[in-house]
Amino acid sequence: MTVQKKISVTDTILRDAHQSLLATRMRTEDMLPICDKLDRVGYWSLEVWGGATFDACVRFLKEDPWERLRQLKAALPNTRLQMLLRGQNLLGYRHYSDDVVEAFVAKAAENGIDVFRIFDAMNDVRNLETAIRAVKKSGKHAQGTIAYTTSPVHTTEAFVEQARQMAAMGVDSIAIKDMAGLLTPYATGELVKALKAALPELDVVIHSHDTAGVASMCQLKAVENGADRIDTAISSMAWGTSHPGTESMVAALRGTPYDTGLDLELLQEIGLYFYAVRKKYHQFESEFTGVDTRVQVNQVPGGMISNLANQLKEQGALHRMDEVLAEIPKVRKDLGYPPLVTPTSQIVGTQAFFNVLAGERYKTITTEVKYYLQGRYGKAPAPVCEHLRFQAIGSEEVIECRPADLLAPELDKLRKDIGGLAKSEEDVLTFAMFPDIGRKFLEEREAGTLQPEVLLPIPDGNVAAASVEGTPTEFVIDVHGESYRVDITGVGVKGEGKRHFYLSIDGMPEEVVFEPLNAFVGGGGSGRKQASAPGDVSTTMPGNVVDVLVAVGDAVKAGQTVLVSEAMKMETEIQAPIAGTVKAVHVAKGDRVNPGEVLIEIEG
Repeated sequence: MTVQKKISVTDTILRDAHQSLLATRMRTEDMLPICDKLDRVGYWSLEVWGGATFDACVRFLKEDPWERLRQLKAALPNTRLQMLLRGQNLLGYRHYSDDVVEAFVAKAAENGIDVFRIFDAMNDVRNLETAIRAVKKSGKHAQGTIAYTTSPVHTTEAFVEQARQMAAMGVDSIAIKDMAGLLTPYATGELVKALKAALPELDVVIHSHDTAGVASMCQLKAVENGADRIDTAISSMAWGTSHPGTESMVAALRGTPYDTGLDLELLQEIGLYFYAVRKKYHQFESEFTGVDTRVQVNQVPGGMISNLANQLKEQGALHRMDEVLAEIPKVRKDLGYPPLVTPTSQIVGTQAFFNVLAGERYKTITTEVKYYLQGRYGKAPAPVCEHLRFQAIGSEEVIECRPADLLAPELDKLRKDIGGLAKSEEDVLTFAMFPDIGRKFLEEREAGTLQPEVLLPIPDGNVAAASVEGTPTEFVIDVHGESYRVDITGVGVKGEGKRHFYLSIDGMPEEVVFEPLNAFVGGGGSGRKQASAPGDVSTTMPGNVVDVLVAVGDAVKAGQTVLVSEAMKMETEIQAPIAGTVKAVHVAKGDRVNPGEVLIEIEG
């Protein structure tokens, strides 16, 4: 006789669903009107925060992420609110000191988070320890997470051992986080069965993206083998790089021993609401959000493919995408098979990008790869390529301890650095996560100049369009304080004394309104000359200057780092091509740079 076991549901509609399909651009104003119905469904929890939502709020939407959380808590009084936390990385892209982790968790709990799904990109449980302890101290639910991937070293036995270690740290449940859609149905059943046998006292949750088109089958096999909870997304924002549809899974389990008990009609009403909302954000959808079984071979999440495509397009090298996808598994092997999840997905993907475009493997090694090989992110799942490690860090000592053990407390310094711009401890933590964009956000808030991205009108087929005459024109412009290289190749619409151009900015459509001006000065590029002399310092890919490490008159050695640039959220050190004296510096921190431009001149 089958034992009745109701399956509970976590819906990702307010976080991961729109992160996966709409570049995390959904605004709070489109969440609040439906919260009453979401609160009546009876979900075990709603995932509403964490992941990339914090970054997107501050960087693009110009919303205070803490205020979003407070508003959602007030609008969803009967439902647990859940977030995704990157362990010692929190919501940023580096490890933070323990005092920052403890303060962040405490404030997240105070502002409304009930469930913390905690993972580490390396599956190094040492990087989960402080966050788990802080969650338990706050009296909230700590969910230990396995970042699922496949490789010669990622076995069912290894994942069970990781779960045992997290259980020893006091987690309340175990989540299998299949961020790339790599799980297959029978592998899911085997892993869930093994986890329940080893840790019968802990709930097991299955979180799988439908990138390969098999996630709903994986969830069914998980349920049959003892899983307690599944992650789904309302159907109008489900499937593909998102998750199995909530209504579909509720219908599939209805009338079985695993019946969720959720109201299918109410869910369908919510689905219709988000069907309309999704249209509002049409400009942020890409062609890479559908089912793509190639993920089972290259293990590249859909969002990562989209990012790589944008970078290749900017280089005029989109036709080399297959080469980059073929290079990614090779880089991953060299780095000891890390799971491809933030930030390791960016680390591996960007290095593969450099390898292909440079025409030589590891001719340029990103700063993050150097940090990775030094052990700053934690222990790699498998041995790394020692030749590559020596090439990257030479004889520098490799970190063997928990990386955060080497970090001094940061919170007091952060408070001092941001000063009066921070009106609360939450503001200090926003600055801690993203020093540059966090400061800019707080400055704009202080000045009353916060302006979110422009949303394009929903296409209705009735807009008259006139072709822009002439060949495509390249500009470097500032949009919301960030510089972009823009090719105008679209259509324009006249009206009310303005001209609207629909263009591609770094691969993302954006509407720019050109006001009538008394004078217009046109130009393309940055005005910097192209590198030709032996001492000309340039970059191989577009990006932004993070730091300039030399000044005019400085003596430099060949191979010395003189500049740090950033692209795809990854930093790259740019070295002096020859020994000599710095003759000229043509860039400053924050400047946009393009391949081949002279950034620094060195005279030998």
